[in-house]
Parts: sequence; C-alpha cells; structure tokens
Amino acid sequence: MTKMNEQLGAALAAEEAAIYAYGVIGVHLDSDGDVTEARAAEQAHRQKRDYLVGRMSQLKASAAPSPAGYQLPYEVTDRATALKLAIQIEDGVAQGWRPVLPVTEGAERSTALAAMTEAAVRATRWRRLAEVAPATIAWPGRPD
Repeated sequence: MTKMNEQLGAALAAEEAAIYAYGVIGVHLDSDGDVTEARAAEQAHRQKRDYLVGRMSQLKASAAPSPAGYQLPYEVTDRATALKLAIQIEDGVAQGWRPVLPVTEGAERSTALAAMTEAAVRATRWRRLAEVAPATIAWPGRPD
C-alpha cells in the first residue's frame, strides 16, 4: 500500500467515526441551533467519506472495513458531554486529514486542506457553544 493510500484510508476512518459520533451527539443536543449544526456537520462528513471512497476506488486501494459500532471515549449523557465529543471528533478529523497534505498535490491537496480546515472550523464552533477557552488551537490537525 502506498503512503497516499494509507493516509487516505486513515482520513476515511476518521470521517466514518465522525458520522457515527454525530448520531450519538445529536440525541443529546437540546436547541434547534445545536441540532442544525450537528446535522450539517454529519452531512459534511458523509460528503467527505463519499469523496474518499470514490478516490480510493480510482486508485484501486482498499481500506479497512468500518466497524459496525465504535467505542466512544466516554459516556455521552447530556449537552455538555455531546459538545465535548463533537470537539474531540472534529479535532480527530483534522488530525486524520493533516497527513494527507504531504502525500498529495494540486487539487487533491486542496481538497485535503479544505477538509482539515473545515473540521477545525467546526471544532471552533463547538468550543464556542461549549464555552471552552481557547476557542481555537494553534495548529489544527496536529496531535497534542
């Protein structure tokens, strides 16, 4: 497997995990604005997943099959834990896309950069809603 295929597979895994998480997150949000934000985020992750599946098919690359379910890092029981998970998921998606940048060029790199940036922006929105400071991180996509 080439480095690009490996990194695209990791980004795909992050997108699939985000889709699953938003199913849990949305149940615990109580305002229309929060729910709308979660639905938009889930849709964005579905679009990125579909892009990655198509791109990997073009490359004749395979990725590990997505699991039927995921182990969440903690129990999501209310709005506060849902927002905390949304932040963590978006940071993880940015981390999933960051390694794609050095192994791609041109339009493909632009797509990866846009995906990483979009995840960082969503994480910032969730931090603001959760009243977490600072609302942004210095290097989105960089592991702590």
